[in-house]
Amino acid sequence: MIPYGKQDINQADIDAVVEVLKSDFLTQGPKVPLFEDRVKAHCGAEYALAVNSATSALHIACLALGLGKGDMLWTTPITFVASANCALYCGAKVDFVDIDPDTYNLSPSILREKLIVAKKLGILPKVVVAVHLTGQSCDMEAIHALSQEYGFKIIEDASHAIGGRYKGKPIGNGQFSDITIFSFHPVKIITTAEGGMAVTNNAEYAAKMALYRSHGITRDPEQMVGGSDGDWYYQQVALGFNYRMTELQAALGVSQLDRLEEFVSKRHEISERYHHLLANLPITLPYQISDSYSGLHLFVIRLQLDAVSVSRKQVFDHLRLNGVGVNVHYIPVHLQPYYKDMGFEHGDFPNAESYYESAISLPMYPLLTQKDQDFVVATLAESIA
Repeated sequence: MIPYGKQDINQADIDAVVEVLKSDFLTQGPKVPLFEDRVKAHCGAEYALAVNSATSALHIACLALGLGKGDMLWTTPITFVASANCALYCGAKVDFVDIDPDTYNLSPSILREKLIVAKKLGILPKVVVAVHLTGQSCDMEAIHALSQEYGFKIIEDASHAIGGRYKGKPIGNGQFSDITIFSFHPVKIITTAEGGMAVTNNAEYAAKMALYRSHGITRDPEQMVGGSDGDWYYQQVALGFNYRMTELQAALGVSQLDRLEEFVSKRHEISERYHHLLANLPITLPYQISDSYSGLHLFVIRLQLDAVSVSRKQVFDHLRLNGVGVNVHYIPVHLQPYYKDMGFEHGDFPNAESYYESAISLPMYPLLTQKDQDFVVATLAESIA
């Protein structure tokens, strides 16, 4: 089976992990801060907090921004459920903003319309999570301008996007957001097996996230109540969680970062070849905006269902049965049973629902060979025919 995504682990990665296994620290050692420093340097950001997953990073980011009971978070319906669930973890409510039909990212124009109505009703969001679907940045300048007008905070969910750029700068630099989140799941651009990172330029947010990722415990006398009793002393000053990243994960991340540009460049080569090979099929190919350089975590096509005589399910099943491990990213969050129980319904976000009906993610990863790519394309053409 040719998977839709796959990690690329080399000997240097293995050696980095083995070195940690032979060291004095398997957790809370020097590799985690080194990984954080490397990500900060890549992004051009002031602070980075490594955690055990991007879901954890989203959670502590929301907490750092003060999201809580009575507050509202808005995000896109086309994302993994974690982008919305992070609000529920904080006791807040969730709503969605429909997508742009070309980029599949949260639409700034629809966001503006929704904000105008929400202001009149007194239900403006406290946080907007802008998800860089497939690795292509949202229109962050436009979203940031709206945040200045309507007073909400911005989290960039860049789980798909490390190595990408927006307006010539690395995604994660924080010019147009408060906190950026990266994922290092095995199918992402680089991997730490499981893991995530929260990046910010705000010292207060960084300090809060550092507390929340480790039980709310501090050894800093300046953060304590009444000061320290000695070098052994610590205090729990907040309700935190065990969201720490291990030394093993961080060592793998440091090693993988050495090949980040190589990984993204190879993904672009594969994308360009897909565009050439698929040009004459009745499908819509990914749209690339001019001021963004995508991390290309995913390669999503859309079947032109009015031009073919088969359904998306038939195409999907044919590809899977013939060894092509396609997937669909994503089922609109508002159509999940848990969210439908909150009152969301079919028809609430028509662009997202239209996208979902025809989307298929083709295999996209640096180790994909031209032979495998040719097989993917031939099998797709066969399934449509």
